[in-house]
Amino acid sequence: MKLACIADDFTGATDLANNLVRAGMRVVQTIGVPADAAPVDADAVVVALKSRTIAATEAVAESLAALRWLLSLAPGDAAPQVYFKYCSTFDSTAQGNIGPVSEALMDALGCALTIATPAFPDNGRSVFKGHLFVGDVLLSESGMQHHPLTPMTDPNLVRVLQSQCTRPVGLVEYRTVLAGAQAIRQRLDALRAAGTGLAIVDAVTNEDLMRIGEAVAELPLVTAGSGLATGLPPRWGFAPNEQAARLPAVRGRQAIVAGSCSVMTNCQVRAFIDAGGAALAIDPLRQADGADVVGEALAWAREHLAHAPVLIYSTAEAGAVKAVQQRLGAQHAGELVERCLADVACGLVELGVGQLVVAGGETSGACVQALGIESLQIGPQIDPGVPWCHAHSTVARGGLHVALKSGNFGGADFFSRAFGVLAASPAR
Repeated sequence: MKLACIADDFTGATDLANNLVRAGMRVVQTIGVPADAAPVDADAVVVALKSRTIAATEAVAESLAALRWLLSLAPGDAAPQVYFKYCSTFDSTAQGNIGPVSEALMDALGCALTIATPAFPDNGRSVFKGHLFVGDVLLSESGMQHHPLTPMTDPNLVRVLQSQCTRPVGLVEYRTVLAGAQAIRQRLDALRAAGTGLAIVDAVTNEDLMRIGEAVAELPLVTAGSGLATGLPPRWGFAPNEQAARLPAVRGRQAIVAGSCSVMTNCQVRAFIDAGGAALAIDPLRQADGADVVGEALAWAREHLAHAPVLIYSTAEAGAVKAVQQRLGAQHAGELVERCLADVACGLVELGVGQLVVAGGETSGACVQALGIESLQIGPQIDPGVPWCHAHSTVARGGLHVALKSGNFGGADFFSRAFGVLAASPAR
C-alpha cells in the first residue's frame, strides 16, 4: 500500500478513489473503520467517514481511529503516505472540521508541516492567491453561501483555515507553483523554518497538481480535495489502466435518490424532469407530521420502475430549505430527510433496483449505512469525481451498482446519462 486515505464523507471518498483508479492504482474503499486489520491487496486504501458536519472532537476521534487502522495494514518500514480528503469547496462548520482533523493527524504522524489545497480543475475548482473559485466566481458567490449545513461565505482559504487551527497557516502562491516542484519544495521549507504548520497551495490547472504532487512526495501527510490524487500516483510509477475500472456485469432496475440541495443538484433534478423522467418529491414537513412518506414513495416507485429510471428527491431551492429548517430546526430537518431517503433507498433495492444513484454527501452516508455496505469496488467515471461502484450489501442479494454523487458535481444531464455510462462499460 502506497497511499492511506481518510475522507470526511462518502461521496468524497468515492471521488478520491475514482481519481486514483483513473491514474492506474488498485483501490479498496471501506465504509467506516473495519473491525479487523486483515491484509488488503491494493495500492491505495480509502476509509470513508461521515465526519464533515459532526462535532470537531468526534471528527478527530474517528479520523485518528481510521489512521490507526490504515497504519496497521503496513509494516513499520513501509509506512504509506497519508491523504486527508475534504470537499473541493472546502466546506466545514465554523469550528472545523478540516483544521482540527489536519492538526490531529499531524500530531499523530509527527508532521511539522503539511499542505491544503481543494483545487480540482476538472470540476472547476481552482485556488489563486489563496482564494477558492468555483468556475469563474468566488466560493462565496457560487451558491455555497446558502448551503444548509456548511455555508461558505469567505473564499479566503488562509483565513478560513487559520480560524480552525492553532498552528500558523501560510500560502504557496501561484507564481511559485508555476516555477515547478523544486520551487514549491523551497517555499515549503521556508514556511516550515518560519514556524508555519499548514500551507494553502494555489492550483489552477491539472499541470499544477502534477507539480504539487511531485513536490510533496516526501511529506508524511497531505490534505486536499480529490484533485491532488491525480498528481501523486506518477511518483510510484502508476499510469492510467482501463482494467482497474472494470466492474461486475450490470443487473436490476434503475433509480435515483437525491437529498442534496446544492445549486447543481437542483439543476440535475429539473433537467431529469424536463426530459420526461418519472420523479417524486418528498415533503419533510408531511413526514414530520407523521405521514407514511416512505411507504407512499415506494408504492409510487413500484408503478414506474418497470418502464424507466425513477427519481425520488427532497432537493429544493434555498428558500424552501430555510422554511423547513425554521420549523423543524436545521439538525432535526437534516436527520429526518436522511433517514427517510435511506429507508427509500433500501425499499428500492428490495423492489429490484440494482443500479442506484445517490446525490448528496450526507444522503449518501445515510443510504450506504442503511444498505449495509462495508466496502466499494471503484469503476468507470460518469463525470469528474463521480464513478460507478460495485458493493456487496446486506439488502441487495447479488451485489449493487451504486454511484455516490457530491451535491455540486456532475453536469446538468447527469441523472439522465449515468445509466448509459454503466451500460456501455465493459464488465469483468
